[in-house]
Amino acid sequence: MKELTADVAIVGAGSAGLCAAYQAATAGADVLVIDENKRPGGQLFKQIHKFFGSKEHQAGTRGYVIGEQLLQKVEESGARVMLDSLVYGLLPDKSMGVISNGVNYSVKAKKIIIAAGAKENYMAFPGSTLPGVMGAGAAQTMVNVNRVLPGQKILMVGSGNVGLIVSYQLMQAGAEVVGIVEGAPRIGGYGVHAGKIRRAGVPIYVGHTIKRVFGKEEVEGVEIAALDEKWNMIPGTEKAFEVDTVCLAVGLNPMTELVWMVGCEFDFIPQFGGHVPLHDANMETTVKGVYVAGDVTGVEEASSAMEEGNMAGVAAVEALGYLTREEAQKKKDEIRSRLDTLRSGVFGEGRRKNKEKQIADMETYKEQYKEAADHE
Repeated sequence: MKELTADVAIVGAGSAGLCAAYQAATAGADVLVIDENKRPGGQLFKQIHKFFGSKEHQAGTRGYVIGEQLLQKVEESGARVMLDSLVYGLLPDKSMGVISNGVNYSVKAKKIIIAAGAKENYMAFPGSTLPGVMGAGAAQTMVNVNRVLPGQKILMVGSGNVGLIVSYQLMQAGAEVVGIVEGAPRIGGYGVHAGKIRRAGVPIYVGHTIKRVFGKEEVEGVEIAALDEKWNMIPGTEKAFEVDTVCLAVGLNPMTELVWMVGCEFDFIPQFGGHVPLHDANMETTVKGVYVAGDVTGVEEASSAMEEGNMAGVAAVEALGYLTREEAQKKKDEIRSRLDTLRSGVFGEGRRKNKEKQIADMETYKEQYKEAADHE
């Protein structure tokens, strides 16, 4: 087994991980970024739509362009990037087991930042294992990254932003989206995305779910049904569609396996995708020297992930002495201001409150731990 060392090791080369790498490397730290994909950038390179928000959050710029700009900054910062490399273990001493190109590595770092992102949720229903049933993210990768159309006639399940945006992008690529199915009584995503879909003539069936997908060796059709107030299917409300693809946009779940493995404490916050690690305002977990950033801390959008990556990177190198307290505080104040902007308004208020709960619970944990230590 070969050994590698770094001041800061970052798991994940998506938007959060790359921002953390840039902050840490430009401060002078030796930074190693590890990602299991063949290309860095994470979700940014799937996002051909323009970002919303303010100028400081690059509103009006397409996601893949933001990704290209970020990659260039990281390359110029001097951070090392290991691609096509899997982190399969993380110990409390901050050593990691990594396999890359068939070679096993033991990576030892003074600080660890976990920016592993999130994975798609799935639904089980009759026919859900047939070829042609896939996650919306998988379809988005096929279209926007690999330039392959997953199907000609598609039904989308889920009307959150992912379901709405991917539906529109599939239409742009030449597919027919026969409809969007949403179990809740109202659309889950932003009105601007839903409006584009409706103007294109795509029906959105709220209060409906999939009853079954049928086909011999692949998807040939789908049947949906309306739901009552207890989420039970209502007999006689079935509608059938001839499709060759069903895409599932039914939420994301933080990829917290390494965070559990290293021994961090967790909260359960459904709005963030389930179990999420406790962390303080610096993104440091209950395990000293281990930081988290991005969707692994709770599913939000790319802009928030980038700012959390910035925060984790700054905090890590401050702790290592590469930034003075004053230098780091100035950077942190700017990052917090941008995060506060992202988590304001009708759609951001809930995320802000949940993030505050994570941080408050972290402070409670610290106090309880201190009391327990004082009694020993």
